[in-house]
Amino acid sequence: MNDPAKAIRIGTMISASAGKAAERIGALADMGFESFEPFFWQTTNGQDLAELGKRSLDAIEDRDITISTLGMFGNPLEDQDMDRQTLQGWKDCIDNAHHFGATCVAGFTGRVRNKPLTESLPQYKKVWTELAQRAADKGVRIAFENCAMDGNWATGDWNIAHNPDAWELMFNETPQDNIGLEWEPCHQMVYLIDPLPQIRKWAPKIFHVHGKDATIRWDVIREHGIFGKEKFVFMRTPGFGDSNWTDIISELRLAGWSGSIDIEGWHDPVYRDRLEMTGQMHALNHLKAARGGVFVDIDG
Repeated sequence: MNDPAKAIRIGTMISASAGKAAERIGALADMGFESFEPFFWQTTNGQDLAELGKRSLDAIEDRDITISTLGMFGNPLEDQDMDRQTLQGWKDCIDNAHHFGATCVAGFTGRVRNKPLTESLPQYKKVWTELAQRAADKGVRIAFENCAMDGNWATGDWNIAHNPDAWELMFNETPQDNIGLEWEPCHQMVYLIDPLPQIRKWAPKIFHVHGKDATIRWDVIREHGIFGKEKFVFMRTPGFGDSNWTDIISELRLAGWSGSIDIEGWHDPVYRDRLEMTGQMHALNHLKAARGGVFVDIDG
């Protein structure tokens, strides 16, 4: 029976940089994840992505699991050796996404380093207009994660897609229908932006969602501010942070959104190291419950 609940799937991210992505998928395939996002950090390390895609799908076998999105995270706008590897990685992921069954490639926009955000726009337009056409030719969408990587409007090293004001500028430069966002509430909350209303405005541009949350310590902010020595916000695994995921998924459904919410782990200050997968399993069950729980067919 087709399960309408799985119009929104709950999965997790899998590091693919070290060449063990397929094996990791195989190890997690029976734990209840409904999707995986294999991702690369700055470089694919020369891996044969067509072969990796085949092995990844072989690891899934006949389970009801999808790979909708590949991740390629780095800075493709600059011209250092690693930046060039990131740009080539984007091209390779776009060209080989179909070997994974994926229709989206996600990552950072890149940035002209240590310059105000607006000074990246000409290079952004040049690089991403070309990549968007390459992706369109392959039936692939491009999604930018809304992560500042410690940057801001004045300076930064990695990404300009971390602020809705920047999204307005970016999508004006690249109005192509296949360029959008890899959205998550966490990266808005760490800058004290209310993430929930963004769904109503930006849902048509949200191509993929990361399952990551945040805990804001308002008592610390009131006493110490946001530039003091006390940490005022923590990135959290879903189920341990401040977000109401029932509301988030409801807003996504109201907007007609479908796709995968892939958990981005390895950030929680409590559920990490030996507790990492404990936290991820809690997040998996929490998000499934927020999605509505077990599907019941009224006509069944």
